[in-house]
Amino acid sequence: MKDEKKTIWSWAFYDWANSAFATTVMAGFFPIFFKKSWAVNLSFQKSTFYLGTVNSLSAVIIAVLAPFLGAAADKGDMKKKMLICFAFLGIISTFFLYTVSEGKWLPALLLYFTAYAGFAGGNLFYDSLITDVASIKKRDLVSSTGFALGYIGGGILFLANVLMYLKPSVFGIPDSTTAVRIAFITVACWWAVFTLPLILFVREPKNKTHLSLTSSFYSGWNQLKDTLKNIKQYKQAVLFLIAYWFYIDGVYTIIKMAVDYGASMSFSAGSLITALLVVQFVAFPAALIYGRIGVRIGVKTALLIGIVAYCFITIFGFFMQEIWQFYAIAVLIGLFQGGIQALSRSFFARLIPDDKSGEFFGFYNMLGKFAAILGPFMMGVVALFSGSNRYSILSLIILFAAGALILTRVDSRLTT
Repeated sequence: MKDEKKTIWSWAFYDWANSAFATTVMAGFFPIFFKKSWAVNLSFQKSTFYLGTVNSLSAVIIAVLAPFLGAAADKGDMKKKMLICFAFLGIISTFFLYTVSEGKWLPALLLYFTAYAGFAGGNLFYDSLITDVASIKKRDLVSSTGFALGYIGGGILFLANVLMYLKPSVFGIPDSTTAVRIAFITVACWWAVFTLPLILFVREPKNKTHLSLTSSFYSGWNQLKDTLKNIKQYKQAVLFLIAYWFYIDGVYTIIKMAVDYGASMSFSAGSLITALLVVQFVAFPAALIYGRIGVRIGVKTALLIGIVAYCFITIFGFFMQEIWQFYAIAVLIGLFQGGIQALSRSFFARLIPDDKSGEFFGFYNMLGKFAAILGPFMMGVVALFSGSNRYSILSLIILFAAGALILTRVDSRLTT
């Protein structure tokens, strides 16, 4: 039943579970360890290019499959099952990062490739389940709660892993390199354990006609073709998706590439990790507050404020010289990152039919992943050819501006 507290919290705890991958692996230790250990013989520009390219390629797979998988999941009541399958892929791949030795950049990238695919694929079905756990009036706050739990959960484990990295002897670990390897194992275990509430307590409504796996994919394909044929019926949802494609590109790119950018400016690993912790613990209350602000002033207005803030962050990043400025940017990102993600999800959920949530969130995640293809790759290419990472981050402002302009054309009255 929608709006039950146990169901909402069980759903939201998946954010707590998989955010450990987003913080410790994706944003934190993987890019640092990739440059300092696995890609130790590569230049900063080449390692940035390879990391950006793999982020993009892994996103392509999910992006291409997302609408089809979502439609099939709708028809076969498989959103929860598909989430579990993708989560398992991400958990296993993350676990085996422990086994990759120094200088082996290709195996590290391949495991990261599959781990990210599991993370992104699981999020597709996690997002679509919001229409099954929350009514329209509560989706803004429920979505914000999920992101807030993600930030605090991911932040807690990341803090523990940072302490292991900085003081390995205290934990009986021989050195910092081993601590990083162990951190990958802790992420896999954390992700697995805190997925259990969703598995146990979130129920997906059943269709009247039960379909086999093969029939679900066939029926899902037909549903997808029907939606594309009648896409004009969903004009506001499509317009929002185009805006989302632009502005979320900048958000996701900053999430994935911020540590790499800081490392290219010769900031220490400890400083970069500290900045990530700042983001996590600022974002926890900020996501909750931002969700309530969205309810008061309107979700669309709150999203536009967040996009403008990211334009300022991008310009600030271009002129950044000192580590204190990197920390200041971390605070600003923490204030707006969770809010813009949470309100985007709930805003889109208001524009779509509940019985096609898997399919429509497939489009939502598809465009988000295609956006994440452009941003990291663009940063990598600009850095490679200009020889300067500063120009690469400045280019992101174009994406934020385009997203804001298109978002102003979405009729928010239809979401109330």
